[in-house]
Amino acid sequence: QVQYVESGGSLVQPGGSLKLSCAASGFTFSDYFMSWYRQAPGKERELVAQITPTGRSTVYSDSVKGRFTLSRDNTKNTAYLQMNSLKPDDTAVYYCRRRGAPGDEDWGQGTQVTVSS
Repeated sequence: QVQYVESGGSLVQPGGSLKLSCAASGFTFSDYFMSWYRQAPGKERELVAQITPTGRSTVYSDSVKGRFTLSRDNTKNTAYLQMNSLKPDDTAVYYCRRRGAPGDEDWGQGTQVTVSS
């Protein structure tokens, strides 16, 4: 059974940093692109960043480019999202997921990031 466990979210002041982790299981992690998504209250879930299976290439949404860095450790089946220069607009629940997951595959519980002074 596929499972995603996101962690690392918390309350942080504007301009601060956080590092999120996503521990995945139930599939061959190193075969898949991995993505981070976020969902703010009252908004649709949006794709934030994606990384290739080897970790050599990443893409980011315009809203986080230059501030967030996605990485992965295939020996630990874990993806990371380093978030710097956080803004109040980054407040959301953050989720990870493999690219191409079946539509009925469960999402993880997510991790709450709140940026506020």
